[in-house]
Amino acid sequence: MIKIVFLRHGQSVYNLENRFTGWTDADLSEQGKQEARRAGEILRSNGYAFDSSHCSLLTRAIRTLWIVLDEMGQLWIPVSKSWMLNERHYGALQGLNKAETARKFGDEQVKLWRRSVSVRPPALSPDDPRCERLDPRYRGIESSVPLTENLDDTGERVLRYWQETISPELRQGRKLIVSAHGNTLRALVRYLDRLPEDGVVDLNIPTGVPLVYELDEELRPLRHYYLAGEGAMPDGE
Repeated sequence: MIKIVFLRHGQSVYNLENRFTGWTDADLSEQGKQEARRAGEILRSNGYAFDSSHCSLLTRAIRTLWIVLDEMGQLWIPVSKSWMLNERHYGALQGLNKAETARKFGDEQVKLWRRSVSVRPPALSPDDPRCERLDPRYRGIESSVPLTENLDDTGERVLRYWQETISPELRQGRKLIVSAHGNTLRALVRYLDRLPEDGVVDLNIPTGVPLVYELDEELRPLRHYYLAGEGAMPDGE
């Protein structure tokens, strides 16, 4: 049996302030750091150890992974970072308060922007100071940096990384942890569990709680569960 652990980063400063984050490089809040430490403690107490790890290029995912591996005494394992594991790009919504945006555009429109697999939020302008194309971490891949994304766009790049990078490691028997983001992980869950489009609308991945997938030799899911406290927490709680 093959296992992989998915972990949504701990609460970020933008999560705390109820802002659309996307590719904005918001760091962890103090609560987020505590969530990451707790995730590391839970994984260690349940006997987990990893051969290597994967995370996005965003600080909140990287710092979460650092804290978790530090708690586990595994800071030495290889870490692969990729923009393809970045959060969904929220376009011109990035940095805006979610409640204020809902008052301005209406709850239904905001829900459509957030949860529809095919609808994109308004795009950032390339000359907007929030645009990431001049960020040095994306040097050489500027043409791949989006100005907005829907969930299908996000899923396409995430699944490319899954097929090209993660799957081969799993097939070699390597034990992996992936530190990423709510929409990134929703895309992977949607793929693994073969969820229909409407099945992902209300799917929520909690911050800082390890999500374990047990897979067969063909990387088809056998079961999945959250690790919380002393043991497993049923999916969806």
